This record gives sequence, structure tokens and C-alpha cells, in this order.
Amino acid sequence: MKLGRVIGTMVASVKAKGMDGLKLLVVRPLTSELASDGVPFVATDASAQAGPGDLVTYEASREAALLHDPWFIPVDHAIVGIVDQHAYQEQGGAS
Repeated sequence: MKLGRVIGTMVASVKAKGMDGLKLLVVRPLTSELASDGVPFVATDASAQAGPGDLVTYEASREAALLHDPWFIPVDHAIVGIVDQHAYQEQGGAS
């Protein structure tokens, strides 16, 4: 899983078969330090609860397509969770 921030929503009146009812959100990928890490992308919301401003976890590629029912719809990214708390500490070298 990777981290991202929901920065917007998207509406598509015509979608591929099996995608009816799926919420589409625009996500900015983030590093573990929560810095921007690439170009925003559209993701389906497998959690069905994410919204703008939320820190989320997502899957990409084939794993994203497998998260929905019907199985294996044409998506590249899917939100799988909403992050309630985030803490990160770089591991130091051996002393």
C-alpha cells in the first residue's frame, strides 16, 4: 500500500461495465514524510468513505482492479483505507 491525499472528486457519466456506482477521487501520491511524490491520479474508492482532504492508503495496478466486485474492472488505482494517524521515524544506523 502507498500513501496519498484526496485532493478532489471526479464525475464520469459514462463508465466501463461494472463501474456503475463507484466513487472516483483525485489523489496526490505522498512519501512516508507526507511530501508530494508525483502527479495526481484518479482512483476508485474501495473504502466508499474517503473524501477531499483525507489521508488515504491505496493500491495500484492489478491489485487495484481486484478490490472491486465485479472482480477485475479496468482501474489503475483504488483507495483501500483512510489513515486516522500517521507517525514516521527514519531508522538509524547500527551504533
